[in-house]
Amino acid sequence: MLVENVLIVDPVDGEYVGTVEFEDVILEIRKSDKSSFEHILMPAFVDPHIHGIKGIDTMTASQEDFERFKEYEALEGVWYFQPTTVTCPLDELRKIKIPSELKLHIEGPFIAPKRKGAHSESYIQSPPRDVHELEQYLSLSSIGTITVAPEYDSFLDFAKSCELNNIRISIGHTDATFAQAKRAFENGFRRITHFPNALSPLHHRELGVTGAGLLLDFTLEIIADGIHCAPEFVNLVYKVKEAEKIILVTDSISATGLEDGNYMLGDLRVKVENGIAKLSDGTLAGSTLKFSQAVKNFAKFTGCSLKELAMVSSYNACKDLNLNGGRIKEGYPAKLVLLDNELNIKKVWNF
Repeated sequence: MLVENVLIVDPVDGEYVGTVEFEDVILEIRKSDKSSFEHILMPAFVDPHIHGIKGIDTMTASQEDFERFKEYEALEGVWYFQPTTVTCPLDELRKIKIPSELKLHIEGPFIAPKRKGAHSESYIQSPPRDVHELEQYLSLSSIGTITVAPEYDSFLDFAKSCELNNIRISIGHTDATFAQAKRAFENGFRRITHFPNALSPLHHRELGVTGAGLLLDFTLEIIADGIHCAPEFVNLVYKVKEAEKIILVTDSISATGLEDGNYMLGDLRVKVENGIAKLSDGTLAGSTLKFSQAVKNFAKFTGCSLKELAMVSSYNACKDLNLNGGRIKEGYPAKLVLLDNELNIKKVWNF
């Protein structure tokens, strides 16, 4: 298959006009001397933090639902995503049967009650110390990422055990001090969930996890919906951290792509008004953000280059999750998305 006369956007090699030949992998790239082009070709997107879309919720999805989940995400230009849970008992996690090619993002139960956000406090617990209990979590081969609060005494032992079992640790839903966040960073745990939401805030006498995320070399998830973070804050993070340390996520729930109304997130009731999902007390409860819109928003909020956009929407997540993707380069999988000049999706290849 050939895609001709397109602006090829690679997060490493940059932007240039050319032709791409591919089957299931990219076979050849031919650069052109032309400056004009019809469409933009980027690596297909990756969303490591998504609870649901169009009536499908990770917590209750059937195998058929997960197949539809993949189809809906493909329409958004997403070739890989991590279905994300909410805080729940271990038995509930065991019931989730996702396709073998995907991994779960477990958000909770090892989070701070004070920063629980839209999670049920009754299920929150500290990371397990008991070897038997620890093995029960590590034996769940479907887990790819776990969000954990680093202030617990058992955090380091648990986190190191997870990493040894190829489970990515992300710091989040935490009231940790700067010193506690720095300790996690110095021990190699350098990823933060939906920054700066549900984190101890930045103060000039105590930087908290928000300050640690900005000062230290953490990689940060960002929900670029203009609600979880003001557009100016997204731009601030981009200017401070630069594109290499940002991963776009949606944190979207089952209401995404549907009308306003009442929905469930785990066992919590959520009301969506004007596309904003909240609990009855006003707490934000995920988002209704589609990934294609997140890409447009980030470009608008920051004025970033297309090369940088390819980083935050695909390449950085691929590196973080050790996925073979995120590039337009010979030998890489042909996971590609074609866009127009307004970043509207025209076609997706997801071999």
